[in-house]
Amino acid sequence: MRTRRLLIDVVPLAALMLAGCNPGLRVGELRTESQSVEAGDAEAVRVEIQFGAGELKVGGGAPGLLEADFTYNVDALKPEVEYAGNTLIVGQPDGEGFPAVQGIGDFRNEWDLRLGDGMPMDLRVNIGAGNSDLRLAGLPLTGLHIAQGAGISTIDLSGDWASDLDATIETGAGDVTVRLPSGIGVRVEVETGPTAISAVGLAQDGNVYTNAAYGVSGVTLRIDMQAGVGVITLLQE
Repeated sequence: MRTRRLLIDVVPLAALMLAGCNPGLRVGELRTESQSVEAGDAEAVRVEIQFGAGELKVGGGAPGLLEADFTYNVDALKPEVEYAGNTLIVGQPDGEGFPAVQGIGDFRNEWDLRLGDGMPMDLRVNIGAGNSDLRLAGLPLTGLHIAQGAGISTIDLSGDWASDLDATIETGAGDVTVRLPSGIGVRVEVETGPTAISAVGLAQDGNVYTNAAYGVSGVTLRIDMQAGVGVITLLQE
């Protein structure tokens, strides 16, 4: 079962990152760096965000494919941005998105990523530990996969969608709020561990939650959630 595998693989890793001891890494000067990426002649892109620990913001509004601001104070947290073959990867230098920041209680790692609103994209977001604010309403998503190990996350999928979207959200330990649209059909199927669920404005049938527009509107947002430990809030707006 995918939820159980997430709890085994991701949550202990996130805990080790925050609670261990790594004498080889030190807090240094606080740095802020900015990068931008143009889409070129691509008609659609795949975007992969691999984030280790800290504070992550993702939204729209970029004139090109990406406008990004990075703030960090540990050299090992310096991000890498690569765009090739219509695939954009924003990640940590170890390639897995999980840098070893064990025992560094005063580290800072803050990403503010703005994606382009005019480019169809398959978006993949992997978060080890920390807080995330994913403002995805209005982005032209063709696919969405979010995996978060531990922390607090807000995922905004509200607003109008021009076409159907299938999304997967996996969480290990923490609280997740998902903001949902009211004008198009929504179906959320939740596979949980010991998780509390609050669904505002949705009807429940077993582990499936739907809104009044489901089966009526011409566009449907389908979400498959696998959750570990914590609180899930489904909020229709």
